[in-house]
Amino acid sequence: MNGAHDLGGMHGFGPVAPEPDEPVFHAEWEKHAFGITLATGALGKWNIDTSRFARERMDPAHYLASSYYEHWLHGLEILLVETGLVTAEELAALEAKEPVPSGIAAVPPDRMAEVIRRGGSAKRADAPARFTIGQRVAARNLHPTGHTRIPRYVRGRAGTIALDHGVFVFPDVNAHGAGEAPQHCYSVRFGARELWGPGAPEGDCVHVDLWDDHLDPA
Repeated sequence: MNGAHDLGGMHGFGPVAPEPDEPVFHAEWEKHAFGITLATGALGKWNIDTSRFARERMDPAHYLASSYYEHWLHGLEILLVETGLVTAEELAALEAKEPVPSGIAAVPPDRMAEVIRRGGSAKRADAPARFTIGQRVAARNLHPTGHTRIPRYVRGRAGTIALDHGVFVFPDVNAHGAGEAPQHCYSVRFGARELWGPGAPEGDCVHVDLWDDHLDPA
């Protein structure tokens, strides 16, 4: 969807200022937000693409004014209510620090490190590829109301297939419970001048990972 989360290629937000020796977590509560999100995700009520879409639905002003793990918490609250794990009233009670509802089983704390190490792969068995390395393609000019992994600044622009990563779950449908629709994911090279006009450096380029259904032959 088009939202505040899709900031690629946009101007007016100031310089990117990396934090030297940035810690993994800036506060203790961020560790808990990370752990709770992973633990509840293991219940199988949603997938990683569904959770991304939940965060993307934040109010734009709230999204831009909040931190990374605040986005995680907001998305988790949406998913807990939408999947019926808790009611909106129970969630409000939790925020008021009342006892946690019983009957909810997730990953126990002593197994969390194991779950994080094991991770999960979205790679799937082989499927026919629509495009080949070196082929010119055009990113589709899509404006979906749901989750998508095609950023706005490349839509309608032409690029070149630089690498075929193989077959992966297609997030745009997986986020909405419509199946995995596995297909090839490519690294597509877009010239800077194609994206930002003749004032961009001639030799610069951007590589964006896009799936078969994001692309057409150029």
